[in-house]
Amino acid sequence: MFKVIRDGGIRCKTSKYLKIIKNNRSLATKSEVASSADVVVIGGGIAGCNTLYQLTKRGVNAILLERSKITSGTTWHTAGLVWSLRPCDLEVRLLRDSRNVYNNLANEVEDYSGWINNGGMFISRSKIRTQEYMRLHTLGNAMGIASEVLDPYDAQKKVPILDPSVFQMALYVSEDGTIDPAMACSALLKVATRNGAKVYEDRPVIDIHYTHNLLGNKEVTAVHTDKGIIKTKCVINCGGAWGPRVARFAGVPSLPLVPFKHAYVVCDAIPEIRGCPNIRDHDVNLYLKMQGETCSIGGYEGNPHMLDQVPDNLQFHLYELDWDVFGVHMTSATTLCPKLGKIGIKSTVCGPESFTPDHKPLLGEDPNIFGLYHNCGYNSAGMMFSAGCGIQMAEWVISGRPQYNMFTFDIRRFTPGQLSRAHWCRESSHEAYVRNYGIVFPHDERLAGRDASHDALHQELVDDGAVMQARAGWERPGFFMPGEKIRVQQYDWGGTHDYPRNVDQRYEEVLKGDYTFGFSEHHDLIGKEALSCRNAAALFNLSYYGKFYLTGPDAQRTANLAFTADLSKDYERVVYSLLLNEKGGVEADVTVSILDGGSGQLHEPIFKGRGYYVVTSGFNANHTLAHLRRIIQTHKLRATITDVSKQLCILSVQGPDSQRILQRYTGAGLSNDAFPVNTHRSIQFHKAPFSVDNKVYTCRALRVGWSGELGWELHIPSSHAIQIYKALKTAKGLQNAGWRALTSLSAEKGYHLWNADLRTDDNPIEANLGFTCRENGEYIGNEHVAKARSNGVSKKYAYFTLDDKVAIYGQEAVFRNGEPVGHLRRGDYAYYLDKPIGIAYITNKGLEVTGKYLTDGNYEIEVMGTKYRANLHLKSPFDPTGQRILGNYGEQGMDENIYEPHAGQNERSGGSE
Repeated sequence: MFKVIRDGGIRCKTSKYLKIIKNNRSLATKSEVASSADVVVIGGGIAGCNTLYQLTKRGVNAILLERSKITSGTTWHTAGLVWSLRPCDLEVRLLRDSRNVYNNLANEVEDYSGWINNGGMFISRSKIRTQEYMRLHTLGNAMGIASEVLDPYDAQKKVPILDPSVFQMALYVSEDGTIDPAMACSALLKVATRNGAKVYEDRPVIDIHYTHNLLGNKEVTAVHTDKGIIKTKCVINCGGAWGPRVARFAGVPSLPLVPFKHAYVVCDAIPEIRGCPNIRDHDVNLYLKMQGETCSIGGYEGNPHMLDQVPDNLQFHLYELDWDVFGVHMTSATTLCPKLGKIGIKSTVCGPESFTPDHKPLLGEDPNIFGLYHNCGYNSAGMMFSAGCGIQMAEWVISGRPQYNMFTFDIRRFTPGQLSRAHWCRESSHEAYVRNYGIVFPHDERLAGRDASHDALHQELVDDGAVMQARAGWERPGFFMPGEKIRVQQYDWGGTHDYPRNVDQRYEEVLKGDYTFGFSEHHDLIGKEALSCRNAAALFNLSYYGKFYLTGPDAQRTANLAFTADLSKDYERVVYSLLLNEKGGVEADVTVSILDGGSGQLHEPIFKGRGYYVVTSGFNANHTLAHLRRIIQTHKLRATITDVSKQLCILSVQGPDSQRILQRYTGAGLSNDAFPVNTHRSIQFHKAPFSVDNKVYTCRALRVGWSGELGWELHIPSSHAIQIYKALKTAKGLQNAGWRALTSLSAEKGYHLWNADLRTDDNPIEANLGFTCRENGEYIGNEHVAKARSNGVSKKYAYFTLDDKVAIYGQEAVFRNGEPVGHLRRGDYAYYLDKPIGIAYITNKGLEVTGKYLTDGNYEIEVMGTKYRANLHLKSPFDPTGQRILGNYGEQGMDENIYEPHAGQNERSGGSE
């Protein structure tokens, strides 16, 4: 099928590349290493060069240290493909920024010619892949990325060697292209050195010095090289595959990054491909890079070679290609392009590349040491993303936070529990590599890296039919299949690497029900759970939530800086609040219970002065914790944050019958007078009447919920959680429900979901959350809130319903009067309204977005190429006055106040429990 010509192999490619690098040696600083710098960048690959370039454009005194030669790590052998469309808006923005950087280099460096704008084409061999591409096409429409849907014969006109009988359609983007890594790095460094940067080659880092400050936190103080010490308070780890080693210099024990052998081959000349676009054939894990008359063939195998680590002395290194592993790509390539089976292979490229557990880069400040930033782990996409990420890294370092919502790239998205498990990192990174070109379904779940963290109720829930999801390492119930016991199995590596496939594959079979862009096979099951909450009562396990106590002499000062809400209220109040960054973006939304000293139990700790019990979403818990600690560190406050996430479980009873059900288990009054909305207290919880063991437990009850219904959260010491759960299971009319139902309920009510319709690049005024921000507060970001209040905003939160029964999941384009004005941040199905629902931020070409502008337009939402009429609402049409939260269910004949009063309901008038 193909022949291998050895005389054009590895040594030839390396020699040619070294000649290019040799011509740029003048960029390296010849003098002795500088004694200090504002920022020290470690690593001279494409990530380091882009970061240095952006820092010096902003006037930062920066140094780049390279242990060997510029690009000698993994950058030099990269294929250099740059695409435009990805399945999320952040990545589309970063790719657009990268292309702009590479294009503009031609205006800054005379002899730069590294960017080749030859376009890109995605090939679809299946109906479901075509649907995914149509989602990319509609998102591109919303974000100004033009793409063209082609039938196979039109695609063949752009790439003559394609066999049109093999595939169903293609998606073509003219803005895509290829970047030459040597030329790009050379140009970036030329500009950086002109701006004052110093670049040192052959300067390996020996250590990163740090000290403990008065608060006990670690801070970077210097970088130790073999030629001297550089004093600095900021280090950026751009070490690529060597990133974990750089992190260990700073005392960070583990960085979630695993090196793999990644390969491609370069074919002999094919004259007819000159000027043709690059190709991705995702269905067979294949890519083709067109450069001149040569075609490079590469892809992602199901049985890749993983490396324990890459030796320090490796430079411009390639491995021998394993044809037993790589051969599958040649078969796929010759199927798509038969001519490739008739030409020779003039060189092979197999080098180390770094991959991460979720296939996203590692960026941002390390939560363990202030001043250490990471910018590595690009999953063989460093040329694509590092220019855009370099802009965000420079903003991150200079102003404290990036411009974009970078949470999915932020190193703080991983928890200590995940990072402490080496097997979690390796198996998750393996699955990320293998599934690199897999279809990104809205409700897909991973098989690797599971069971990193359990709450005390995990086994009970599985026994009761819970189908688990994984978020931030925690297992939480997605939905329930009563009568089934579907356990997540250990990762079997897909049957590769001598691992046998799991005998029990029921969990995998259940997941296949969500392998769709239409309604899930579990749609009706999830609907029953959601409607049980709306019409009776549902029990949700929220134990994976992050739970912290903020105490200490400066706890109140910390709270005033960190939280936007007014926390000067009474001790029993629960307050919904935001945490903002210095740019006014929302870093987290939390509930804060105001406390005084308790009895010494987990849910009632003993402390002096005013304290706060902070609850945040579980996948954001580590991020929230790091943000609070950064505030304490920056302002040198005497405050302590105690993480009790594992020590406390949360069971939430929500729905019209919740008061009636809970009242059977407690003597505490639960009426609006006795236990108002947004209050908390410690209550006694006993088992159902007439039970054999009527042991009494105590827990903290919060009258809050995320469903829009009457309800309470019970915050229970983990040692008592099973007993309370079993007691609640005996309640008539109370049904287990999972997170799929809960997120649907929250969207139906119009509540925000952080990192979806509420992000770090959203101002509270834009998000309709101005009511959470006190007007005269000194909280961080308040000036941006005040400015948005007075000047108006250029984007605004809006809520949409569709009359057509079509599945929407987010990232769909929104049109106003035929013009794109945004995209859905979040899409779901409102089971009570019986309509699809979506939430978006509507724009007006940079002008102010007013209520009149929003309501005057006619809206459509584009779903996989088809536009559907949409109804705009400024707030959810579901219970807009919030009567159900108060227990006022007049239309159901279930008004909260008609219940016979319990003795405890008079406690505010002197009654006793």
